[in-house]
Amino acid sequence: MGTPEFGVPTLNRLAASRHRLVGVITKPDARKGRGRRLEPPPVRLAAEGLGLPCWQPESLGDDETIRLLTSLEPDLIVVVAFRIMPPEVLKIPKIGAINLHASLLPSYRGPAPIQWALINGEATTGLTVFLLEPTVDTGKIIRQREVPIGADETYGELSARLSMLGAGEVLQAAHDLADGAVEAIPQDDSLATRAPKLRREDGLIDWSRPSVAIRNRVRGVTPSPGAYTHWRGQPLGILRVDLVENPPGGKPGEILISDQKRGVAVRTWDGALWLALVQPAGKRPMDGAAWGRGARPLVGEALVPPPHLDSEDN
Repeated sequence: MGTPEFGVPTLNRLAASRHRLVGVITKPDARKGRGRRLEPPPVRLAAEGLGLPCWQPESLGDDETIRLLTSLEPDLIVVVAFRIMPPEVLKIPKIGAINLHASLLPSYRGPAPIQWALINGEATTGLTVFLLEPTVDTGKIIRQREVPIGADETYGELSARLSMLGAGEVLQAAHDLADGAVEAIPQDDSLATRAPKLRREDGLIDWSRPSVAIRNRVRGVTPSPGAYTHWRGQPLGILRVDLVENPPGGKPGEILISDQKRGVAVRTWDGALWLALVQPAGKRPMDGAAWGRGARPLVGEALVPPPHLDSEDN
């Protein structure tokens, strides 16, 4: 059971293993993009490519879905980036249901563990395979693996890397469960931290924060929900920033440097940041220096939301 790209490597590894997949469950197709066209989730496309039966129920707890899952007679349900499992579903598999979570539980329980680890400036994160319970991310741990975080890694890059590593952890957990060689360890709830879902406004850059904190937030929300600021009344996406050495004065949010060769630098609470990669509204991502040459921002201009947006975005 899974929906986004994060679950595809696990599906592929299980399909190529000694285990027999009896079916795949994913979310219904969703409307995306400017045209709002219906698009199938990545897991559905992967299942079809593997020739596996795939279902997309609106609900996991309705009678029809419960009958379907029961008829499949699964020994094990594997969940990667999917919905909360109703208690009725957890009773169906003979062995149980396991989940792959992209943190070292009980740290970063919730839907956005990779993003919050980056935002908080963690040097390491990890992967946990655990037995599912009705409560979120609280089940007994089967396997864990610590993973270092690259100094410049973004959410998208780290997520892709963890999805590949996680596939191997899930496969080994499936082997161990099938062979009866698992010692499940309870989580220490007193050590639990949260990783709530991020909203669009969580990507709004607060230039009064320290440079490192802003840089970590940009890494943590790229590509989704996306970091942004405002320039001359329009949103400006920020995809990468770099630290400026020995910046001149100025106030947080002010453009300190606007140079055709070096690029554009913005003042923060304790320094400044180069706008290394940006995305103007309605355009593709571009090098920050190239944007500066075309847009010609002025030294002293402030990257702040228009007055009528200020209360909404903050």
